[in-house]
Amino acid sequence: MANIDAGGLHRAFRELYGNPARLFSAPGRVNLIGEHTDYNDGFVLPIAIDRRTFVAAARRNDSQVRVHSFDLDQEATFDLRRRSIESKDWLRYIEGVARLLQEMGFELAGADIAISSAVPMGAGLSSSAALELSIGLAFLRLAEREVDLVQLALASQKAEHLYAGTKCGIMDQLTVAFGQKDHALLIDCRSLEVTPIELNLSEYSVVVCNTNVKHELAMSAYNERRAECERGVALLREKMPQIQALRDVNVAEFDEYANLLPEPIRRRCRHVVTENDRTLRAADALRKGDVKQFGNLMLLSHRSLQNDYEVSCRELDVIVEIAMSYQGVAGARMTGGGFGGCTVNLVRRNAVVSFREFVESAYQHATGRQATSYVVKADDGVSEILDDWKT
Repeated sequence: MANIDAGGLHRAFRELYGNPARLFSAPGRVNLIGEHTDYNDGFVLPIAIDRRTFVAAARRNDSQVRVHSFDLDQEATFDLRRRSIESKDWLRYIEGVARLLQEMGFELAGADIAISSAVPMGAGLSSSAALELSIGLAFLRLAEREVDLVQLALASQKAEHLYAGTKCGIMDQLTVAFGQKDHALLIDCRSLEVTPIELNLSEYSVVVCNTNVKHELAMSAYNERRAECERGVALLREKMPQIQALRDVNVAEFDEYANLLPEPIRRRCRHVVTENDRTLRAADALRKGDVKQFGNLMLLSHRSLQNDYEVSCRELDVIVEIAMSYQGVAGARMTGGGFGGCTVNLVRRNAVVSFREFVESAYQHATGRQATSYVVKADDGVSEILDDWKT
């Protein structure tokens, strides 16, 4: 029953629990450019996408939380009165968000919950953030409480740090919270300012290509890269005592002081500094509708992630090369944390069908693996679904 829509989930919820539910949903996200800059206080340019996680939830009269995942065909329970988290795997995200909201002073009620998602797990499309934000909103609404979306995003991020072991930046959660239809979001990850920019791509569509691989070192390498960036900042402070993060270093300054940094820290920092610059230039190109410039910056971003940050992998590199060899493609790059997952591509609308066929065939020939590709559109952020699901 995976990927059922809102109405289907509500019907399944009633069959499972015997009572009606309120419905919530949150989008996945694709980052157009600005990778591994968010935890360096930098800039990112993602879109929330029209692949969403749906949550059906009904309030209980006790402190028990019962959760059923239709995608995994698994169910689990936890008690809101218990202070320590003993949940494992996917339930840690749900219980973690609930615990953080309680620590923020919200008195939550027990709940029966059912989940179905069209955001693929492990693909770098923020399936965890979509789950965290939709669950968080559900808990708060069932408790008849409101929260600022920034605070909900921060609580979800902290839950991922504490209970999933990933020291992620704030991009995913802010994108899922503030997504806007037909717009990209320029996010300042220091101030948390979110600026919508019309997705002015002319005759181009955003196509995601999923390598359908996820290498095991992704989590450990992610945390390692973050530590390397922090070490780079400490070394650069010898000449630039005012800096707090790599976001405070421009390209010219980095070129001047790069010799202070040993390898591979130098390359890690060079990626972040130049990626911030690329992201701001890409935002300007989007405002002007300059798809060619935007696409060029995407490809430069991938090369930097491949060579300086070293978070790509053979499958991602192969699929980017295949995409860029196809006429009608303006740009391609890996998106997400890396070591597998997806690429994001700007493809002429009249070439999308043939592009997908070409990429999937060539990728299978080159790797022996099956890729999955689909067009995505910029969508709205987390919300409660009110009446449209009933029709």
